[in-house]
Amino acid sequence: MKLINIGFGNIVSANRLVAIVSPEAAPIKRIIQGARDKGMLIDATSGRRTRAVIIMDSEHIILSAVQPETVAGRLEKDLTLSGDEEDDE
Repeated sequence: MKLINIGFGNIVSANRLVAIVSPEAAPIKRIIQGARDKGMLIDATSGRRTRAVIIMDSEHIILSAVQPETVAGRLEKDLTLSGDEEDDE
């Protein structure tokens, strides 16, 4: 299982991640409100401004204070590292 740090000691499973998006667009704001209403919203911002919205395959929506590019870079780095380990075996 691959885990991705989304800031402030919060970690999500990379295998369950569907999308990392910016919270600025109106459709994303509706997704956030819908998840909040259904009890499927996880706020991992530690009281800071939401900069990334992470959509999981379980329909949970996770708010992060880290930029989407940063989260994606961490995901890419983790996948690259694990790919190198598999090649060495």
